[in-house]
Amino acid sequence: MKFTIGKKIGAGFAVLIILTSIAFVLTNITLNDSKGKTDTVVGQLAPSVAELKELNLLIQRSGTDITQWMFNSSTSSDIAFREDLSKIIETKYPKQKEVLQEISKDWSEDEKKRLKGIFLRIESIFRLYKTDIMSQLLQSDDYQDALKTSVARISYEDSQVSLNSLYKELNSLIDVKQNAAESVKNEMFESFNFLQHFVQLLGLTLVIGGIFIALFTTQSITRPISKLKKMLLSMGRGVLPKERIRASGDEIGEMGSALNELIQSMHQTTEFAQETGSGNFDAVYKPLSEEDTLGYSLIKMRDNLAENERSLEKKVQERTEEVVRQKEEIEHKNSELEILYKQVTDSILYAKRIQEAILPPENIIKSLVPKSFVLFKPKDIVSGDFYWFDKKGKNIYFSAVDCTGHGVPGAFMSLVGHNILKDIVINTKLDKPGEMLNRMRDDVVKTLHADTDENRAKDGMDMTLCSINYDTLELQYAAAYNPLYIIRNGELKEYPANKFPIGAFIGEKKSFDNHSIQLEKGDIIYVFSDGYADQFGGEKGKKFMVGNFRKLLLKISASPIEEQKHLLDEAMKQWQGSHEQVDDVLIIGVQV
Repeated sequence: MKFTIGKKIGAGFAVLIILTSIAFVLTNITLNDSKGKTDTVVGQLAPSVAELKELNLLIQRSGTDITQWMFNSSTSSDIAFREDLSKIIETKYPKQKEVLQEISKDWSEDEKKRLKGIFLRIESIFRLYKTDIMSQLLQSDDYQDALKTSVARISYEDSQVSLNSLYKELNSLIDVKQNAAESVKNEMFESFNFLQHFVQLLGLTLVIGGIFIALFTTQSITRPISKLKKMLLSMGRGVLPKERIRASGDEIGEMGSALNELIQSMHQTTEFAQETGSGNFDAVYKPLSEEDTLGYSLIKMRDNLAENERSLEKKVQERTEEVVRQKEEIEHKNSELEILYKQVTDSILYAKRIQEAILPPENIIKSLVPKSFVLFKPKDIVSGDFYWFDKKGKNIYFSAVDCTGHGVPGAFMSLVGHNILKDIVINTKLDKPGEMLNRMRDDVVKTLHADTDENRAKDGMDMTLCSINYDTLELQYAAAYNPLYIIRNGELKEYPANKFPIGAFIGEKKSFDNHSIQLEKGDIIYVFSDGYADQFGGEKGKKFMVGNFRKLLLKISASPIEEQKHLLDEAMKQWQGSHEQVDDVLIIGVQV
């Protein structure tokens, strides 16, 4: 009968399981026995001793109280010991008796008999107290009566004799219960000591047995498997091992024999593959058997390789010619793209020069509004935002305009908006910003044909248009979406805009509101597009937001108006960091 690996491992674990089961059974028996003894100590013996001591304490207190009663002639109503003695006899003793009677149910018959005798003697003493002492000596005058004091004294002496005898009997019973508790405790400790010694012995046995089983497993299982693993890992790396597995009568021996045969076969296969790989398609390979699928596959591979080599040589030549042709075509296309890119870039740069030409230069802005700045940062080469300054009569006009889109589309819209604004100033009598925005909206819709269904609500502008009369310090403004801010005495006030754009929109046509504001010296006016507040940046890559933009304007408002442009630009750079600019940025500041 062959002793297989499964039987070897099973035998080792069987020994460990049997020893562990013995330990479990004995430990469980010992613990159950100890639990019962602990319940006896905790549930019966310890409470019995405690309650007997409590009874002993009550008797001692009654003896002390009756002595004071006997020899203290003060009025009973103001003497505490009289009340204490009465409570002991009438209340405390009966309750203590009930407790002990309940606890003593599990006592031996002899202990119950002794306890019953103690109760009878206590009650006899208490009757003596009540009839011959407490009832005789109620008032202070009773202590002057020779007959009453004589009766009380005789009864007192008799009670003292009975008390001494009672103490001995009660203490003897207490000692019996204490000794019983100590005996049970010692038995419990002996059980634990036995369990400790047994577990130590069993643990040593398990260690020795485990070492023996480990050595046996290592010699008969682990080492051969490790050798098999080493050989297989070597084959997995493509290296055929030189060592061989010694045959044995178990499964490992059978696997070793099979592996030895496989290695020998692989050596033959390797030699054949080397010959074939070197181009020797006449190399001979003999399959191990008719079922040797790998051998026959190798022979077929040799034949296929010979055929493929001839075919590949022809294909390589054809592919080389194709690659050369494609390379020439790609180089030609790249050249065309470079020319086209340069043409587009040159066109956009020229458009930028045109856009910059229509924007008012700084000297004109300063001549119209001396204390002012314009922060203008296009996202692309050309911008969809533009600023506008002009004069009509006594009014100075300025506006920040945000056209739909940015880059080239936005730049075209900015040209449309600039020309319409210029035409309104030169060719109409309109001078109020609200009227000018209404006219501008109509002209934008007409110019872009934005009233057709396919163009409706697509193209337009958001803007704030202001006019200042420096003689009266009156500011008039009208706004499409973008509001107006005024900072006065360190406080920022926002003036609202109409919530519809310059252009066609869905819904009822509405007129722009014309607002009038009385300015004061030192007021700072800000108009802007939404590009600054919408810029992403910061540690978390979030928008700057309108609230932070307001706080920043308040912070820089104390600086000279000429420096505010630089402060806003630096703050945006720090916030933006490595993030891409998302929109055109335009801010106009004017100080009165």
